This record gives sequence, C-alpha cells and structure tokens, in this order.
Amino acid sequence: MAFLRRLTVLAGAAEAARRYAKKNPEKVARLADQAGRFADRQTKGKYSDKIDGAVRKVRGATTDGQ
Repeated sequence: MAFLRRLTVLAGAAEAARRYAKKNPEKVARLADQAGRFADRQTKGKYSDKIDGAVRKVRGATTDGQ
C-alpha cells in the first residue's frame, strides 16, 4: 500500500515537472545546461557523451509541443 502511495506522489511530481518544462522552455534549457556542465566536471569528462545526450533530450522535450 505504501508503495502505491509513493508511486502516485512520484507520478504527480513528474507531471508537474512536465507542465513546468512546457511553460518555461528557456529556463529548463538553461538549467539543463548548468546541470550537464556540473555533472561533466564531477565525472571529469568520463561520461561527456552520455551527459550531452541527456541534455539534448531535455532540450528537445521542452520544444516538442510548440
């Protein structure tokens, strides 16, 4: 029962994040870039390709509906 409650809360949070990203694509893109640079520094460039791909996906997801 507790698992379903947590899953419901998580799904609600994910939907709220999607709505925010659609309404504020510039802010989300900027924050995704910052997060990507931070992660790249922390991993010392070891996962640069994967990080860049994830940032591109975030940027693409914010502009799909427009």
